[in-house]
Amino acid sequence: MAAVCPPRRALMEIPAPQPKIAARMRRSYLEILSARLAPSPLPSGRNAVTNTKRGPSLDLSIGGVWSGRMEQQCEKMDEHQAPLYKQQLVQLIRSLILVEQSQEPRIPTSDLKYLQEDLQLKKANVFRSIPYSRLGSNRDAHCYRKAYPHLVAFKVSCQEWGQVLLRNKEWESVLEHTLMAWRYTSELPQWDTANHNALRQQCYDILAANGLAALQHHQPGPDRGRELLRRLKMAQSHSQSIVPCIEALQRIMGCDALFSMDTK
Repeated sequence: MAAVCPPRRALMEIPAPQPKIAARMRRSYLEILSARLAPSPLPSGRNAVTNTKRGPSLDLSIGGVWSGRMEQQCEKMDEHQAPLYKQQLVQLIRSLILVEQSQEPRIPTSDLKYLQEDLQLKKANVFRSIPYSRLGSNRDAHCYRKAYPHLVAFKVSCQEWGQVLLRNKEWESVLEHTLMAWRYTSELPQWDTANHNALRQQCYDILAANGLAALQHHQPGPDRGRELLRRLKMAQSHSQSIVPCIEALQRIMGCDALFSMDTK
C-alpha cells in the first residue's frame, strides 16, 4: 500500500508583480535645489514624455541672491545640456561675485585705511608665495613664477583703486593713495632677471599717471604743496616715473607764489 504524501505548503507567498513605473527624466541640480528649498507638489501628468524646459513659475531666489540674469544663464545651460567651458565658468563665478558684493555694504573709497590694508595684504601674499627653503637664490625665475599671480593682483589693485578715486574726483585721496602705494611698490622683491621687474615698473607708471591727473585738476595750498613736494622727491629715489608729478607741482607752486606777490 503506497504512502499518501501530504500536499506541500509554500513557505512564503510570492506577491503579485508590481506595475512598471514610468521612467523619469533626470532633473537638473537647480530643480532639485529649488524642490528642497521651496517644495511644491508636482503636476500629476508628469511622465517620461515631458518638456525639458522648466516652467516660468519656478522660483530660485534664496534671500535675493539668485538674480534674473543668473536664471537665464542656467536655463540656457539646461537646454543645451553641454558641459561648462572655461569661459562660461569664469563668467558664472564673476556673476556670483558681483551679486555677493552688491549685498555687502559699500566701503567709502575715501577711507584710505582700507586701501592701505588691501595693498598690505597683496604685498604679503607676494612674499608668502616665494619658497624660501631652497639652496639657490629665492629671486630666480622659479620663485618669480610662483609670485607672478600675486604681483598681477597688486598691480590691479593699484590701478583699479586709483581709477575709482579719480572718477569720484577725490584729488587729495588720489595723491595720498599714489604716495602710499608707491612705498608698498618699492618694498616688492627685486628679481635676478631684469625683465621680471617689469610689473614693478608698470605699477610706478600707473601711480605716476594717477598723481599727474590729480594735480591737473587740483591745486594744493602752499603748506600742503611743500609737503607733497618733499614726499614726491623722496619717491624719486625709487623710480624716475614720478618726475612729471614733481614738475607739475612745482609749476603750481610757482604760480601760487607769483599770485601771492601780485596781491601784496
